[in-house]
Amino acid sequence: MTQETQPSTVKDVRVETWNELQDQMFEGSWQPAIGRYRSTFAFRGMADREWTLETSLSRLGGDYGRLERHLIRNFRKYAYMESGETASLWNLLALAQHHGLPTRLLDWTYSPYVALHFVTDDIRHSARDGAIWCIDYTKTNRLLPQDLLAALRREEADLFSTEMLGGVAGSLSGFESLSDDPFILFFEPPSLGPRIVNQFALFSVLSRAQTGLGDWLAAQPDVFRRIVIPAELKWEIRDKLDQANVNERVLFPGLDGLCSWLGRQYAPRPSKS
Repeated sequence: MTQETQPSTVKDVRVETWNELQDQMFEGSWQPAIGRYRSTFAFRGMADREWTLETSLSRLGGDYGRLERHLIRNFRKYAYMESGETASLWNLLALAQHHGLPTRLLDWTYSPYVALHFVTDDIRHSARDGAIWCIDYTKTNRLLPQDLLAALRREEADLFSTEMLGGVAGSLSGFESLSDDPFILFFEPPSLGPRIVNQFALFSVLSRAQTGLGDWLAAQPDVFRRIVIPAELKWEIRDKLDQANVNERVLFPGLDGLCSWLGRQYAPRPSKS
């Protein structure tokens, strides 16, 4: 196992203004075949550009790949009342990720504004440059094993549902056996609650738990880019997102989200040193 690293071939696009940021977030979304703007990117926002694309499972450290099956087995056992006896593996993993179990899944969103929220929501990182990772899932689809590609074509879809995934691979061992080469795919979780719905969420999953996404992307530089957001721009972005109602109160419905929003909304802006 290797420590997760940043891809050495990261295609950084640094923006300096709000208008430049809008252009970059929607870059490539025009689809001339249908005459509509339909982005094919999944977005993930990070408050610090130096943070890596680690999964919660890999952050456990040690031989985390071996621990995965124990985590899933025990989650299935103890979450019986919530997950149901016949929950599919992929529904179960989505539910587990949603509630904080370490998994090989990584959270993404269709919405660049939701991603931007997570770049700017924690004012403790306001002095650090942030970043939005953008992965074109139509390009990663081209690298999928034939069985998975066939499932997408049958449904005329660009992304998987948990049912589609379960029809091809009902277990992690079956999923891993689809190809000797590591691959990544994106799937839409079921609507487990308003948080997933409001965040316009989707998940990525790698075929090998031990494969770092940064390492995988280093070998496929044409499938992604990264928008770097300077620290100096974060407060303007944050205020405009709040004005547009993209905030904790909406993305995390309930009292926890409300209190997080109020705490940040009324926090004073740190003075420049």
